[in-house]
Amino acid sequence: MPRYDVIVIGLGGMGSAAAYRLAQRGHRVLGLDRYAPVHNRGSSHGGSRITRQAYFEDPAYVPLLLRAHEMWAQIERDSGRAIFHRCGGIMVGRPDSRTVAGSVRSARQWDLPHELLDAAEIRRRFPTMNPAEDEIALYEASAGLVVPEASVAAQLLLATRAGAELHHEEEVLTWTADSAGVRVGTTRNYYVADQLVVCPGAWAPELLSGLGVPFRIERQVQYWFAPRGGAEPFVDHPIYVWENELGRQFYGFPAHHGPEVKVAFFRGGQTCTPETIDRTVHAHEVRAIAEFAGARMPSLPGEFRRAATCMYTNTPDEHFVIARHPGHARVVVACGFSGHGFKFVPVVGEVVADLVTKGATRHPISLFDPARLKGAPA
Repeated sequence: MPRYDVIVIGLGGMGSAAAYRLAQRGHRVLGLDRYAPVHNRGSSHGGSRITRQAYFEDPAYVPLLLRAHEMWAQIERDSGRAIFHRCGGIMVGRPDSRTVAGSVRSARQWDLPHELLDAAEIRRRFPTMNPAEDEIALYEASAGLVVPEASVAAQLLLATRAGAELHHEEEVLTWTADSAGVRVGTTRNYYVADQLVVCPGAWAPELLSGLGVPFRIERQVQYWFAPRGGAEPFVDHPIYVWENELGRQFYGFPAHHGPEVKVAFFRGGQTCTPETIDRTVHAHEVRAIAEFAGARMPSLPGEFRRAATCMYTNTPDEHFVIARHPGHARVVVACGFSGHGFKFVPVVGEVVADLVTKGATRHPISLFDPARLKGAPA
């Protein structure tokens, strides 16, 4: 039985990045995933993910975002794939909303270039948008979108080039770790290694049941509409996050992949598991997003074209978990990305490689220690 330096469980966004960065550093890496490469059964699909730096969730994320922004260019150059598309971003809501106030706080704390726009200026610069008179926005020119499928494909390619051995359509059934190493059992074989990285996505509750984190898996739906009058006004358009007076957020993208635009609610989905998720998108769900978007974007909803489901893996405080497993010194975990993690993919790969190789990282990750969630309700 061959012995690897590191086994990586899960080869979606984070796992593909971890496998690539570890192989790049000369480790003998085995990557395992239960599905075919670049699949649509987890959380790394849907054609687009927002990336932004004036981060309303917490200013502590900003250094990681700045590093991730640098790393996308290197991945694109080395893989030959287009991943990051800068189009600007606009965060809309009342001045005291989390979306606006939190974005302003991060932008000012880290001296990020930004503009504050009142309702009239929003309508003038972005005629697709019709904010209420008491709504304002933060505009960030450096924001944009990343293509999750291209990101995963690029990092799998680069991992393989660097010498990683990647096994797809091979489900992990069990893993154990002790002072001698780690052992992973799959539907095909058993494997041993010095260290283990677990990037399980929505399978975190089953693969990391001993971590002590009460993960909640949430079903999410992404919707595509053909705007009334055509998609031309959305071609040169920023990404956006828009919060209403009740704190409900929805977000959307430019017409990046053709004559349709993608919109979705941010959170509020049903609790599920990867096995029980309802993959059918129902008429009442389409009506709800159409009404919400139509009240704010005059040319939406237009014609409904399609929808797709994905999953958020939420922690109780919606912050990530990236750390050495508190019960296993040879195991590193990266999970609980709570619906806002994909923009961090390259830097998470770097952080994981640091933790495996050096036992520590220069990046600020204290916010992501699982100890903070000990005893927390789900």
